[in-house]
Amino acid sequence: MSPEMTAERKPVVTGSPQISSTTTCSGIMLWVVIALAPAAVWACISMGLPAIRMFALAAGSTLITEGAWNAIAKKRQTLTDGSALVTGVLLAMSMPPMTPWWITVAAGFIAIALGKMIFGGLGFNLFNPALVGRAFVLVSWAGVMASAPGRGWFKTLDIAATGGYDAITGATRLAVAAADRAAGGAYGFDLAAQYQPLLWRNLEGSLGEVSAALLILGGMVLLFKGIIDWRIPAGYIGAMGLLSWAFGSDPIFNIIAGGVLLGAFFMATDYVSSPMAKNARLAYGIGCGVLNAVGRFYGSMPEATTFAILFMNGIAPLLDRVFRPRVFGWVKRNG
Repeated sequence: MSPEMTAERKPVVTGSPQISSTTTCSGIMLWVVIALAPAAVWACISMGLPAIRMFALAAGSTLITEGAWNAIAKKRQTLTDGSALVTGVLLAMSMPPMTPWWITVAAGFIAIALGKMIFGGLGFNLFNPALVGRAFVLVSWAGVMASAPGRGWFKTLDIAATGGYDAITGATRLAVAAADRAAGGAYGFDLAAQYQPLLWRNLEGSLGEVSAALLILGGMVLLFKGIIDWRIPAGYIGAMGLLSWAFGSDPIFNIIAGGVLLGAFFMATDYVSSPMAKNARLAYGIGCGVLNAVGRFYGSMPEATTFAILFMNGIAPLLDRVFRPRVFGWVKRNG
């Protein structure tokens, strides 16, 4: 072989990554926003100005916080990658529309400052930033957050005695169900009769609870585009449904009520805070569903999505170690 041919065939070694793709961070974030758009727009149409204000405050506070952080730290601006916008939209959808404006702004600041930038920015955060912001205000102002869904602007369960009123105050379906279980285990209303309002127009709780059907549609878009892995939402929703049935409740009601679908499709699937290994993702999704179900049925709050996902975020690196895939080319030593 001639020296010229040897030189031509000499391997070229470069730094990682070795696999290139046309997919960009901003492109992924754009698809997440597109997938969330039907549910978000329908929430604004159904709930009006309070919902629009919530989206503006949440997204505005996350964008301003990230921009200010980069400016103060003299770092390259990262607003164009779209992650701060997605955090703001998800944060808004996890909050009741009548939440005081200053709590929403505080949640947006904490989500970016403590949930993302303090770790080093996008790609380094251990926990989902939107859930960090929501958990902070939920713990710091528990009484205010608990009363936010019942400030008199929506109609809750269909009760004959309240038929002549435009709006009544009251607890959400999950809160009523939790109170019924605590009182003796029997539900005071038909869970199956709540499927239709929960799927199409539920004016209770957070903005992300307005239409379970539109959240499922958005989740299917992300799955079809390959943006998220099916293992996380499948494990999450499957575990939630199975345990709801095992605990003597309606599994469909418990899947479409509350924040399960928003969490399963849009929050638990966050690239940075979820595992990388395939089997680890399935275990992670199942863990989210188990913790969500246990928290809902035996915890002090009817909704446990936030803390279920945050806990699994914390052990995601451990799951990657436990379910580490076999290294290609290696075999166990004989004997």
